[in-house]
Amino acid sequence: MNCKVHFFLLNDDFSIEHAEANHGGEESENNRLHEWEDELEITTDVTGMVMHEGASFPLQGQFPDGKDFNFEIENMRLFELTGEQRTIVGCSEMLLDSYEWSEEDQATLKVYLKDYEPLTNPVPGLYIAVQEFPKELIF
Repeated sequence: MNCKVHFFLLNDDFSIEHAEANHGGEESENNRLHEWEDELEITTDVTGMVMHEGASFPLQGQFPDGKDFNFEIENMRLFELTGEQRTIVGCSEMLLDSYEWSEEDQATLKVYLKDYEPLTNPVPGLYIAVQEFPKELIF
């Protein structure tokens, strides 16, 4: 089945009281529920999702000088999309507010991130709290 993954950065300043009093409970231009949304479309067939709490993620690549690096990022919430090809997305546990998984017309994963913790997005579908990001990779 088709699958879309949505990451939302929640707006800590969103006022439900203001939304209910002035906009029928909906967000408005000056009272946004989310700071931003990142949407990924998984192009291979997805049959399900397995969530891994407190997992580690191997962040691998090369420094500009060509030297390889490999860091284990601890305390991650990883979502393994199963099916034709295994796909992993996720975030640092400290960033996660909540998530939703549904398999109606298509598979949909919605991940809501807290906005008061600085974060980085080194690869699509992976959000790491800045304080947990390897210092060796900060230039």
